Amino acid sequence: MLRPPLSILTASPSAAAAGDKKHKPVNRRRRMALKQISSNKCFGGLQKVFEHDSVELNCKMKFAIYLPPKAETGKCPALYWLSGLTCTEQNFISKSGYHQAASEHGLVVIAPDTSPRGCNIKGEDESWDFGTGAGFYVDATEDPWKTNYRMYSYVTKELPQLINANFPVDPQRMSIFGHSMGGHGALICTLKNPGKYKSVSAFAPICNPVLCPWGKKAFSGYLGTDQNKWKAYDATHLVNSYPGSQLDILIDQGKDDQFLSDGQLLPDNFIAACTEKKIPVVFRLQEANMICFYCVGNGILNGYDHSYYFIATFITDHIRHHAKYLNA
Repeated sequence: MLRPPLSILTASPSAAAAGDKKHKPVNRRRRMALKQISSNKCFGGLQKVFEHDSVELNCKMKFAIYLPPKAETGKCPALYWLSGLTCTEQNFISKSGYHQAASEHGLVVIAPDTSPRGCNIKGEDESWDFGTGAGFYVDATEDPWKTNYRMYSYVTKELPQLINANFPVDPQRMSIFGHSMGGHGALICTLKNPGKYKSVSAFAPICNPVLCPWGKKAFSGYLGTDQNKWKAYDATHLVNSYPGSQLDILIDQGKDDQFLSDGQLLPDNFIAACTEKKIPVVFRLQEANMICFYCVGNGILNGYDHSYYFIATFITDHIRHHAKYLNA
């Protein structure tokens, strides 16, 4: 394992002090201490994984970070990836094939875990779509989840401050993207924070969670039964109150995605809301470009689905989409 320079492991006093003004009082060393878990050379850069004690989530959290070759000589833009249900920080870095494009465009890419872990909350491991691995990027308001399940604040506040203080990134150049539950997260983080992110994109995002089974289950558990509170974390509803600052949204959706046909994703509702508000959105329904007659004859779906094979096919397009704005 390669040991990073001290500057990567410890925040500068000025950066830490600035962060303390915006957050509840905490032990600065505890908040900023990073433990390197792994480091691997990849396309001239380094793919690393770190662990730290999260103040927002009250548990240890892991995040992956790719440092491109350009990070050795100067500050680079930061691109945040949010993963979907059941994922950890490992899925994206091991399956998407994003490294070459990130290296070429000089982007630092950060991929956090999808929820707190090991919090000993009753029921947190009982189902795959709620609790562990399913934080839904909200700040929970209901017991027993509200103490730990604050993924929205972690992703939009604590993690960026940690990254800005410890790695060679430009805090003014930041973008976000994600998949499924993480696509939902990327969209709401952008829509709730106008101007914070230079660009946003998503693969098969959960676009209207207040109306889909996944969203109803998660929101009722984390946010309670008042559905008006749910709308604060629903991209389709947030579009209606978005103030209109420049946005250029890219969404890729596989035509043979089973969760699309099951009514979990509901992209049409989001597109309609964006059209009404005149918010530019490029929605690409990705179809198979060849026909497998065996599959057709046996009722087997042959097109792009919800998997990382789909993500890997179009990940370079998304990196380029973000680089256009981050490197402008």
